[in-house]
Amino acid sequence: MSQSGSVKLHSEPALSRSSMLVGWSEDAGNLGEEVTEYLNRALRGHEFGEVDPQSFFPLSGVAVRKDVARVPESKFFVCPSHAIVIFRSDPPRSEWYGFLDSVLDVAEHHCHSEQLYILGAMVSFSAHTAPRQLFVVANSAEAKEGLSQYDLVTDMDYQTPPGQRPTLNSYLLWIAKGRRISGVSLWIPIPFYLVAAEDPQAKKKALLFFNDRLNLKMDLSDLDREIQDQNEKLARARSRSTEIDDYIRRLEGNLMLTDEENRELIRKIEQALSEEG
Repeated sequence: MSQSGSVKLHSEPALSRSSMLVGWSEDAGNLGEEVTEYLNRALRGHEFGEVDPQSFFPLSGVAVRKDVARVPESKFFVCPSHAIVIFRSDPPRSEWYGFLDSVLDVAEHHCHSEQLYILGAMVSFSAHTAPRQLFVVANSAEAKEGLSQYDLVTDMDYQTPPGQRPTLNSYLLWIAKGRRISGVSLWIPIPFYLVAAEDPQAKKKALLFFNDRLNLKMDLSDLDREIQDQNEKLARARSRSTEIDDYIRRLEGNLMLTDEENRELIRKIEQALSEEG
């Protein structure tokens, strides 16, 4: 085991060049964990290191999710046959710069990463029946130009509001630019009433991009079954509740719901999906 600062490496990935993919837990629709877990399974990734959580997470208590206590994890995986490094982590609670700089130390000095892809989800007030889009923010004109052949929305011009802290993904892009690592932040809108559940359509949208961009040749047909299964559950929920159906029809017609109606739709959809198992 080698150790440098807050990073512990169990082994050295034998890569002369690579692409690094970053996914966060606690993302809308559980997107970061779903996509990185799928890639690790499909590409036979294995863990080779981690970031020590002590300096970046409050350890006086742990998060509880689905009645299970979770200690923060920040792990590196390598898929050698595809020259891909995957970093899956809980978002740091403090010392953002030190945390992200440690991640890029591994990318630059141990994995020789030339490209960085950061996956994120954002809340959308559209219906689940609308096609998913993939928005991209790049840290250089060259990085943005290299994505012109893909089905992406590249005119997203996000700027941190005055007086507010930059997003974690924006901060990571900025640090990567200082290291001359080409980086892009990918954002997929998740329907607001699926934020606490999962969104297999968003997962497939992200994986289709990585499949094409990195020439992974993965068979994604199993995701079609996931999408069909969820769509059938939501269709049954609509057929059983005129209120759910009315809310979603209005969203499909690009009509906004009130805050109270939004909360009610979230509650009813979560209850319906829970009853479906």
